[in-house]
Amino acid sequence: MLSRLMSGSIRNLEREYSCTVRLLDDTEYTCTIQRDAKGQYLFDLICHHLNLLEKDYFGIRYVDPDKQRHWLEFTKSIAKQMKSQPPFTMCLRVKFYPPDPAALKEEITRYLVFLQIKRDLYHGRLLCKTSDAAMLAAYILQAEIGDYDPGKHPEGYSSKFQFFPKHSEKLERRIAEIHKTELIGQTPETSELNFLQKAQMLETYGVDPHPCKDVSGNPAFLAFTPSGFVVLQGNKRVHFLKWNEVTKLKFEGKTFHIYANQKEDKKIILTYFAPTPEACKHLWKCGVENQAFYKLEKSSQVRTVSSSNLFFKGSRFRYSGRVAKEVMEQSAKIKREPPEIHRAGLVPSRSCPSITHGPRLSSVPRTRRRAVHISIMEGLESLRDSAHSTPVRSVSHGDSFMPRSRSLVTDNSDGTAVISDEAYSPSDSVLPTPVAEHSLELSIARHINGAPCSIEEEKESEAGTPTGGDTGELGPDGRLLSPGRGGEASSLSGVEQVKKFVLSVLRLLLVTIGLLFVLLLLLIALTESDLDIAFLRDIRQTPEFEQFHYEYFCPLRRWFACKFRWLGSHLINK
Repeated sequence: MLSRLMSGSIRNLEREYSCTVRLLDDTEYTCTIQRDAKGQYLFDLICHHLNLLEKDYFGIRYVDPDKQRHWLEFTKSIAKQMKSQPPFTMCLRVKFYPPDPAALKEEITRYLVFLQIKRDLYHGRLLCKTSDAAMLAAYILQAEIGDYDPGKHPEGYSSKFQFFPKHSEKLERRIAEIHKTELIGQTPETSELNFLQKAQMLETYGVDPHPCKDVSGNPAFLAFTPSGFVVLQGNKRVHFLKWNEVTKLKFEGKTFHIYANQKEDKKIILTYFAPTPEACKHLWKCGVENQAFYKLEKSSQVRTVSSSNLFFKGSRFRYSGRVAKEVMEQSAKIKREPPEIHRAGLVPSRSCPSITHGPRLSSVPRTRRRAVHISIMEGLESLRDSAHSTPVRSVSHGDSFMPRSRSLVTDNSDGTAVISDEAYSPSDSVLPTPVAEHSLELSIARHINGAPCSIEEEKESEAGTPTGGDTGELGPDGRLLSPGRGGEASSLSGVEQVKKFVLSVLRLLLVTIGLLFVLLLLLIALTESDLDIAFLRDIRQTPEFEQFHYEYFCPLRRWFACKFRWLGSHLINK
């Protein structure tokens, strides 16, 4: 009886696994779910935990062993999507940026979008001119520490916070000046709303950059925004296509194509090359989902999209959620008491205010947590009474890991839209968390496959990848693999390539057999049936068909009949 109970409990454990989701405020939500649970079940658990109703703007992102990011598909099993073994670590992020954040119904939704955009600003994805940058940072400062107080905020207090990948002394003085004089009396809710309205007007609002190269080999970043498709190079937006102009998105291997119709029936095709086939497929799926979400009027208009013109080749994908217009209509029907939001409290990590629904957990990997804590505490000596959560720079180590930069003068003589004083390069970001001086060398050296450092660093933080002191093996491309699993990522990638090739061949073979079978049925109908159908009668009366019938088909039929009679008599005699 005891052994039966133990075996039953073991089977139950095998059917369940642990899943940890890092939220936008860097706290963690851990749950145990069934092995066959779909992504929608986990997403609903998180939204219930956050008391979030306007949830269609958000998604769950995870990173595979090859450092490729993916959005969790809610209609599929979680276990089948993950390429690693449980427990799984994922992140809640804004997937579809609201076209108008001020139109969001609930404050909790605006607050979560605020945290995401603040993260974008910090990681170098949201770029702006110096004047806009100072205003955005001042809004964050006002939302997190309130009105300026000389007793709590000494001279140079704004330099203790890290709002952008790079700071200049002039920008820091301007941030403090705006905070002291222009934002007095603003509540956190008002400051956050003003921040969202300011960010919404920027060219890179909603940009989640995908590193690629153009046909000339020049690096570029492709992104999908609420307005349309964007290509960024340097500090300029070189291409912008509205969603109603984009007609088709295709990919094959590493090659990504965008088809569009512009004014006066001008058709254009843009071609870019992703670092890997997996990155290209992720780019294509993101484009398909964003186009459906922002362009369509109803979710019933969503169609399954193929990456190839041939139906037996390529990938097929279908967006499964509601579209933006439906989300806004549904939000207008929400009638409840606004949920409470707890913004206070210092989190010794990358920095975002917290919605306190449970015990606060740090998302910083263990190997970096002590260095992070020391660095932050040094910078907090003069601000220990302030309740804030923006990353704090250490006074003693700030210069060692944060290079200063002055505003660059840009030339806009070619008419291309200039979006920032700085070149668009998320590699300008440093580590997501301020660290000790010795860790800077790792962050500078970590450029993988030409991808920006900040993107790679955020992938590590999202996936909980081991760093620094963790032991592990290096893969063939120099990436750190899980301990005891060196080479597994590369072998897994090879197996996936073989599987895709075999499936493609099988699809081609099945289609060929199907076509031959249809032709055979048509041939039998033409030659053996007495069907008096107009098009069959016309075919039978052609000289070519009569020649084929008497010279080829009839002898072939007699040969088959002779063979079948011989085979039948041979079996009967036995």
